Amino acid sequence: RKIPKIPYKVLDAPELQDDFYLNLIDWSSSNVIGVGLGSNVYLWNANDAQVSKLCDLSFREDSVSSVSWSDRGNYLAVGTFKGEVQIWDVAVSKLVSVLMGHTARVGALAWNGNLLCSGSRDRNLYLKDIRLSPYEGGRRLYGHKQEVCGLKWSPDNSMLASGGNDNKLLIWNINSRKRDPIQAYSSHTAAVKAIAWSPHQHG
Repeated sequence: RKIPKIPYKVLDAPELQDDFYLNLIDWSSSNVIGVGLGSNVYLWNANDAQVSKLCDLSFREDSVSSVSWSDRGNYLAVGTFKGEVQIWDVAVSKLVSVLMGHTARVGALAWNGNLLCSGSRDRNLYLKDIRLSPYEGGRRLYGHKQEVCGLKWSPDNSMLASGGNDNKLLIWNINSRKRDPIQAYSSHTAAVKAIAWSPHQHG
């Protein structure tokens, strides 16, 4: 197929942080791009090219460190430098929950239905059902020795892969009571951020 040599659309992104460990752009299943720019999150609708501002964290003296859309595209999770994970209902531009649990910036987020996993510079993974109150039902996973910068659920949502600045890729079985990873790979010589599961072969 013919690949175009120039983009069909260029969006201005002032204050987009040049930081490898952050995940500041995500595209929703409803065709909307969310992007974290400094203390703000902006939405660009690819259907009608409309731009809107979802939130401004400057009044909390905080900045955006990651964004991730829920599977249905109705919620946007926003990780912050202060370690918060905010859940926004984009239809009404309303903050519906603030998940606590991290002590440093949240650079990676990944949804699994109503279950949200966050990875932080505090080296921990935190699993939380967003239907529960912010202070109940969370599960912490320990394994990385440095900042977590990549997260990806398997296609059947039974396993989670996490990558870190410790050059490790860890595989977790969330149905297990154990808090240890079921597999650990350490062949990389730099941080592991980009992770993808095969959609064709189970596991």
